[in-house]
Amino acid sequence: MTAPDRWLVVTVRVADPELLPLAADVLGPHGGGTVLEAEGGVVAYVAPPTDADAFADALRAELADELPESAAPEVEWRWQENEDWALKWKQGLGPRQVTERLVVKPTWTEWEARPGQIVIDIDPQMAFGTGEHATTRGCLRLLDDAVRPGDRVVDIGSGSAILAIAAARLGAGEVIAVEYDPDANINARENLEGNGAESIRIIEAMADAPLLRELGRFDLVLANILSGVIRPLLPAFREALGGSADGRLIVSGILRTESPDVIRDAEAAGFRVERIDEEEEWWSALLRPVA
Repeated sequence: MTAPDRWLVVTVRVADPELLPLAADVLGPHGGGTVLEAEGGVVAYVAPPTDADAFADALRAELADELPESAAPEVEWRWQENEDWALKWKQGLGPRQVTERLVVKPTWTEWEARPGQIVIDIDPQMAFGTGEHATTRGCLRLLDDAVRPGDRVVDIGSGSAILAIAAARLGAGEVIAVEYDPDANINARENLEGNGAESIRIIEAMADAPLLRELGRFDLVLANILSGVIRPLLPAFREALGGSADGRLIVSGILRTESPDVIRDAEAAGFRVERIDEEEEWWSALLRPVA
């Protein structure tokens, strides 16, 4: 396919940063599945529409249908001459050493791994789930110390499968990734193959209590999603851990300002906070069931 002479660069901003992943879900298909977090929002390069203003109006309507009213989405657009934007975008991403032993890198970059380091290759289709977002890094930092050899792990809202891959590489015995977005799962399967992690099972479904009950007991549950999704699922997460004090739950995708509500609901569901990780405005935590 011949590249157009110019691209429509579309930026979506929302009032609540927690809703950026949802905005990216709406914008993504218009940009060929590639969305970058930049300019205070999410950005996609869109093939030139016949009428840019009409496109922007239709996108605003789509965002209004998919996002809560509190998101107050704003859409801006500008033209950019074709400069091999995919290459330019890739040049902005590089390897990230998240912990002493965990490194996340795009597939087109190099990293000289030290003995004992685990290098995860990700071919990102979005800025979320690449190690470029603070919520992903918070999860990885907590995960590094939380996984035990042979653990049975479930990753809820697995996206690019970066957390599922990390769990497997850290020694988990079985890993299941649950993600309802078919486009994300296409990317996830590519990442599994690229990391030799094809044994990870992907379930394309919306996570809920019946599904978790069907999947059985886990040693570790990962949930890097929205706090509004996490909080109602806390009782189901505790049930999935069997109520054992040895079970572990890592939650992320939570704004610092929302953490008191998450802690209150977690304690009501029978969890205690063992460890907290904070970066920028984001809050992540390792929780354990109270015996």
